[in-house]
Amino acid sequence: MLTATELECVRGNRTVFQKLTFSVVPGECLQLTGPNGSGKTSLIRILCGLMEPSRGTVSWKGLDIRHVAEDYRTCITYLGHKPGIKEELTPLENLQITCGLNGREISRSRAICALEYMGLTDRESGLSRFLSEGQRRRIALARLVFNTSEIWLLDEVMTALDRNGMESVQALIDGHLSRGGLAIVATHQDLGLSQGQLQRIELAA
Repeated sequence: MLTATELECVRGNRTVFQKLTFSVVPGECLQLTGPNGSGKTSLIRILCGLMEPSRGTVSWKGLDIRHVAEDYRTCITYLGHKPGIKEELTPLENLQITCGLNGREISRSRAICALEYMGLTDRESGLSRFLSEGQRRRIALARLVFNTSEIWLLDEVMTALDRNGMESVQALIDGHLSRGGLAIVATHQDLGLSQGQLQRIELAA
């Protein structure tokens, strides 16, 4: 179980959110919505351990993530709102390098399969600079195809995707939940999940 207790985020002199408490269990997705500036990205970065809350705690399996940071990092996969793609590399190189840097090596054949699943068939060897924003997003999302992390933290990952791309992401999240994973997703898009798997939090402006 991933639990947030009395979280508060302050930027400058502004309190972005406060007294935020929730729990997400295996097989469940938490969808974050809210206008720009409401703190969706800050909250996901706090849950990743990349940012400290002003107050409150985040716990994984009953332990404060600050006390088990190294073990916790092995349990999560984080995709930010920017694809993080290197234009001078090919989609295949981007995917393999990113997976390797995150401690999850992926073979060439599996990487190609992942790119194909995300609609990038025959695109693996061209430079990423020639791809559209949506295609670059698909490269980043290909990390999820064979991903077995327990926790997925996804920030606006459906930006720039067409209908087929969004359906592919929805299927990946659904499969992750069915295997006992949990996900926290910042998006206004319909995730297409059963109500039993989904809870929502709307952050105020």
